[in-house]
Amino acid sequence: MDHAMRRAVVVTLGDLGRSDDWRDRADAGHSLAGFAEMQEAAGPLLELVLDPQDTFVTRRTAEGLLRRKDRAGLTIVASALAVADDNQADWIHTAIIDVFGISPEGLDEALRLCEEMSGDTDDQIVRGARRLHENLLVIDPFPHPAQRGSDLRCEGADPQRQEP
Repeated sequence: MDHAMRRAVVVTLGDLGRSDDWRDRADAGHSLAGFAEMQEAAGPLLELVLDPQDTFVTRRTAEGLLRRKDRAGLTIVASALAVADDNQADWIHTAIIDVFGISPEGLDEALRLCEEMSGDTDDQIVRGARRLHENLLVIDPFPHPAQRGSDLRCEGADPQRQEP
């Protein structure tokens, strides 16, 4: 898709993100996260993560950004965390757990990116990156590496039995 078409999609999703309906805003935030690397998307995404009317919009948008597992998504989440109220921060934390708590894949890279963002020139990103880093450090992903493979057995299962 060329840049003009991508920009048109971002503008349209930004408009949807200003809807009075929380479902429209949540859908817009989740979809707009796919365009987080575009400068035009950053403002609307930050507004949706910090939605003052509905925390589902906050959670859904943050989750979409975090699932990218890249600097663009993490930077917007960090910027939001720097200024989020306690309720918004709780739902952002829930999205962090939803994305990084299931599998350790991407967690180390996210921690590395947070450390990198801590050296940014934007104070809001620095504060948010530190807070995001703290949120990521408490994650204990499941399954634990020691529990993978043969250590995960159903109780009573016969390890010698082969499926047909």
